[in-house]
Amino acid sequence: MPEPSRQQLRRQQTVEHIIRHAVDVMARDGVAALSLSEVARRMGIRSPSLYKYFPSKLSVYDELFRSGSAQLLSTFRDAAAAAEPGLAALAAGFEATGRFMMDNPVLAQLLQWRPVPGFEPSAEAFAPNQEFLGEIRRVVLDAVDRHQLRAEAASERGLIVLSILISGVLSQQLANDPKSGFDEGRYTSATGDVLAMFERTYAADGGPQ
Repeated sequence: MPEPSRQQLRRQQTVEHIIRHAVDVMARDGVAALSLSEVARRMGIRSPSLYKYFPSKLSVYDELFRSGSAQLLSTFRDAAAAAEPGLAALAAGFEATGRFMMDNPVLAQLLQWRPVPGFEPSAEAFAPNQEFLGEIRRVVLDAVDRHQLRAEAASERGLIVLSILISGVLSQQLANDPKSGFDEGRYTSATGDVLAMFERTYAADGGPQ
């Protein structure tokens, strides 16, 4: 693959600069209250200049959703790979993604909820999210192969249950106790208990009850 040109590098740097300012604006005013004119003001440029990089405000949200999903996928994958395959990898992956969400509340809201009226991520932006779900399923299947869980844990129903449990913890934490860290958070500190519930529900024969 050829090296990017200077022009391409400058464009990418400008895009990243825009995104950083957009996140700062949303952190202050709310995720749905993004103002491109405020982003331009912070960058010291005129608003029309932003449209060379993003044709609309929704396209900024789309890039945020794509990049946030990609970071979440990478965070889960790296943490799971560093742990013992199976349940330990599942716990490590969800702990790492929980910490990522707590450290990036704007991205967390955009990924976990739908706070922006009229915004739906494009297929390209949603692709890392789909890959993330596949990665979770792979880790759960590792637990099945090691007789830690029944095969039903990796079924669509089982993965929906797992998603509800983990998303519920994060949503409660972000909504009710957002200033606490992951370890001392009223809800995130119960992540291990929530995963234990999933394990008991889908325990393999002869496994933990």
